[in-house]
Amino acid sequence: MLSYHLKLLFSFRQFIQSAFISCVRYYSMYGHVEKLAEEIKKGAASVEGVEAKLWQVSETLHEEVLGKMSAPPKSDVPIITASELSEADGFVFGFPTRFGMMSAQFKAFFDSTGGLWRTQQLAGKPAGIFYSTGSQGGGQETTALTAITQLVHHGMIFVPIGYTFGAGMFEMEQVKGGSPYGAGTYAGDGSRQPSELELAQAFHQGKHIATITKKLKGPVA
Repeated sequence: MLSYHLKLLFSFRQFIQSAFISCVRYYSMYGHVEKLAEEIKKGAASVEGVEAKLWQVSETLHEEVLGKMSAPPKSDVPIITASELSEADGFVFGFPTRFGMMSAQFKAFFDSTGGLWRTQQLAGKPAGIFYSTGSQGGGQETTALTAITQLVHHGMIFVPIGYTFGAGMFEMEQVKGGSPYGAGTYAGDGSRQPSELELAQAFHQGKHIATITKKLKGPVA
């Protein structure tokens, strides 16, 4: 049986015949990152032998604060713990931007992975990044660049999408988030939702990293 793991903030679970486990992990306050995550999951699951599952990280803000921020209730996507990361062969991490960097909620999650870092259990595993910003100048690239440091200290292999999305990377007639670093969207004041093009890019990223992770993992006896 082949056994692969790819965790995105979502994670892939084993199929009966063959499986590549990918975890898609994310934090989403207003739902924009979660929508991208769902498409990444679909893209990863479109690769033969791959099953994908979403995971989200714990909220760190009090309910009262979230209420004042008009944040909707969280979905029923399961909460992941740091120890579960080692079960995956690859990852895709998603988060909204706060002042050009990943949100504190996701940073707190990474801060809890010290045990995995000491034993280098994530070293050599591929990982991608996706994100949401409030505006075009709000950190579509700086968020990815500053997040890469987390991957580096764990010894993970950063897998960008580059320009593999083709013509969609050069779209100039409509607003589109994302970059060669990974899929992205613009939330604006919170009312704007990911466009069809942004969702298509997210699907492509899931398929792209699942394919690469499967190649890196290779057949398992």
